[in-house]
Amino acid sequence: MADTLRRLTNTSSFSVLQDKLDSWHKDYHVISCDQNLNRCCELIELTAKIQGQLFAILNLTAAEGGHYAGVDTLKTRLLPWLGTCFSMARPSVTDDTSLQLIQDSVEKDRKIKELSFSHESDMQKMETQLCSTRLQLDSVRAELIDAKNELDETKSKSATTLLATEDEILQLKADLRSAHEQVEIYKRKLDALDDYERQIRLLRDEVSYLSTEKAMLQERLVRSRSPSPLLRPSRSSSPVRSESPTRAQLTNSSRHARLVSRFSDLYAVERLEAQSLLRRYIADLQMVQKIIFIAVVESFKIAKLAYRQFKLRVRKTLSTSHFGPESLEDAAVDYIVRNLDLYDVQASVNDVINAMNVDPHISFPPEVDFVLISTLIREACRVAFAMQTLESPLDLAFASDGELYNDSRYRRSYDSEFTAPLVMYHVWPALMEGNNVIVKGEALTRRSAPVFL
Repeated sequence: MADTLRRLTNTSSFSVLQDKLDSWHKDYHVISCDQNLNRCCELIELTAKIQGQLFAILNLTAAEGGHYAGVDTLKTRLLPWLGTCFSMARPSVTDDTSLQLIQDSVEKDRKIKELSFSHESDMQKMETQLCSTRLQLDSVRAELIDAKNELDETKSKSATTLLATEDEILQLKADLRSAHEQVEIYKRKLDALDDYERQIRLLRDEVSYLSTEKAMLQERLVRSRSPSPLLRPSRSSSPVRSESPTRAQLTNSSRHARLVSRFSDLYAVERLEAQSLLRRYIADLQMVQKIIFIAVVESFKIAKLAYRQFKLRVRKTLSTSHFGPESLEDAAVDYIVRNLDLYDVQASVNDVINAMNVDPHISFPPEVDFVLISTLIREACRVAFAMQTLESPLDLAFASDGELYNDSRYRRSYDSEFTAPLVMYHVWPALMEGNNVIVKGEALTRRSAPVFL
């Protein structure tokens, strides 16, 4: 009995039972119903094992006291308790096995507690890390919100700055256009001033020349009125000077060659420059070439008309004081040759541009003007005006779109159909001296050339 009691004491069964009761009491409202039932059954099994061991000790103790020892105690204490219909089942295992099981159960409970403690520690660490992560996340969210606010502020400032910059750019562009317009106005005024100065210089030269001529004429008049008999025979015996060539006649061949060369230069230089300028605004090469051709033709028409008017004024001026061996016509031409700078070429340029503005065969963008090719028009007018002073004036050949191609007057352009008999449009006019072709023109030929009314 002493050994059995010692083993029961060493196992601390009641302490284990009390610990299990405390643990179940703490976890009762947390765990599920099945787990509560399992805990209760486990406690009942443990209580039954302890009761079995106590009954064994009770049996051994009663046996040690003799046959009748402890009868009163059993009657007064044990029998009333057994009368409550409690029955104790004899354990199917031995006391040693029961104690070993109790020890295993205690060891398992200890391990479970250690694992539970470790789990709780891990949970606390994880909760701590989770809290730290949440704090970092909140900090990152706050930084993102601040960055978003700064970005929105930067966007608004950038938009405001961009609008201000666009307004400044528009204002600067307007100022630049105004400055360009003022520069153009100043250039025109400067050109006009240069023309005025050149005209003043020419007028001064002309006045000087006329003064010299007047002095010479007065000297001749004084000599003609002189009563010296020596002058009369010499005058009567002098040959007729009407056949003496004038300055215009002496330089006719050289001026002819120079003007023909200048007309070729117009085709090779000024025409290409004007074509490059027009191609910036007009994509159609055909329309560009038509504009240049019509500009040259109109320049010759206006220049010839200006020459006739200028010649009439010169003849009218010289008719009152002219005398000498040359005719009035030759004197007028000689005066024009020596004073070509008196030709008002700007007026002719304006007349050509006005004529082109009403020409139905060409079109031009509304944002620009034919003044763009005024250099070509001015040079063509000067060449045409000077060609009228030749002994046999040079003129352009008559040309019309849709006419039969004439190989003696024109050469075909590179993009022509070389077997086509009709001219679709002219690129450059032919230069004529009477019926003779001096410089060939250029035309584009197609098999089906349009007919213009």
